[in-house]
Amino acid sequence: MTRFRLTALAVLPLLAVSLAACATVRETSRYQQELDAYTAECRERGGILQPIPGAATGQARADYACIIRGGATRLN
Repeated sequence: MTRFRLTALAVLPLLAVSLAACATVRETSRYQQELDAYTAECRERGGILQPIPGAATGQARADYACIIRGGATRLN
C-alpha cells in the first residue's frame, strides 16, 4: 500500500468519530432535560434552584436544591 492509502485508512475512523460527536452535541442532554423540568417544577412552587456545594452526581435533583422563601403559614 502506498503511504497515502495508509494515512487515509488511519484518518477515516477518526473522521467518523468526529462526525458522530458533532451530531450528538446538538441534542439536549438527559441531564439538561431533567434540570429544565426540575427548574419549572420548582418555579411553580414559588422557589428557585440553588446548586448544592460539592454535588456532582449527574442527577439534577441531587445537584440542586429547590429553595422556597417566604409565604410560610401554619395550617390549623
